[in-house]
Amino acid sequence: MVYKSYVSMGVVTLACAVIACTSTSAIAQDGTLRTADGRPNLQGVWNFSTATPMERPVELAGKETLTAEEAAEWEQQLAIQREGLEPEAGDAQPLEARVGYSLRIWFEWGDSLAERRTSLVVNPPNGRIPAVRPEVEARRELTRILRGRHAYGPEDRGISERCLLGFNSGPPMTPSAYNNNVQLFQTADHIVILNEMVHNARIVPLDGRSHLPSQLRQWVGDSRASWDDETLVVETRNFLGETSLGGSSANMHLVERFTRVSADELLYEFTITDPTSWSGPWTAQVQMNRTDEPLYEYACHEGNYSMASSLSGARAMEARTTATDDGAQP
Repeated sequence: MVYKSYVSMGVVTLACAVIACTSTSAIAQDGTLRTADGRPNLQGVWNFSTATPMERPVELAGKETLTAEEAAEWEQQLAIQREGLEPEAGDAQPLEARVGYSLRIWFEWGDSLAERRTSLVVNPPNGRIPAVRPEVEARRELTRILRGRHAYGPEDRGISERCLLGFNSGPPMTPSAYNNNVQLFQTADHIVILNEMVHNARIVPLDGRSHLPSQLRQWVGDSRASWDDETLVVETRNFLGETSLGGSSANMHLVERFTRVSADELLYEFTITDPTSWSGPWTAQVQMNRTDEPLYEYACHEGNYSMASSLSGARAMEARTTATDDGAQP
């Protein structure tokens, strides 16, 4: 929702070029929406916002789902909590003054629990992400050091702050505060995964070609897709060390599964294996709901002067410190 404009004609042209602008589909005898070549039709805009947390809260240990009454109470308390993000009228320092916009208006969290589940993580069965390796803490400590001093260059700042990748687009896609939308385009030999967050388009071959050599690494990795019966499987490797999934490394191996559950629901499942980050693999399931709303472009850099301002401010602070050290007046 923030910094959005209608999706650019360039992105639309790219998608049409890849899919040859052919989205013909037919209804099979079993009522399933399918493409002209008989595959499940995954195309459309899908929203993956949810109130379900990634990990199961400790107080709900052993409880995979809630009753209808418990879920309703959870959702009501969540709504109250989010209302509390903004101070009451008359507050001397309203939150909008600090963040620049109203969280209530601009944020698009999900407000309901998917199937009343208490976590998106389904494996391990406890609904918790496995313990992190010591290497993860070392990487996090380096990040804390970089954030605690003036940036020497843009590389010292996170990739979402630099508008390289969205904080929820991954891969894998993980529900977050807003822009929880993805558009899928599909042909017999390609699938295009276009995320609203930072409008990145993954063009994934479906023709059985091999992965890139391991030394060729990319921001969103190297993806290849195949069909497992009614499910589209996307396997990604060759990541860079800087990914948008907290804690992961360049060794992450990702398997995403897209299954059309009904006309209006898509089940998105991802499994992460990264021996240098977590003590074991883990899997999460996210419910995606079809929407007729258009996809928007998250124009992260349009009118965004924060990076230039941060770096120029850092240089000014350094110059002032140097002048003071040399005996000059600050």
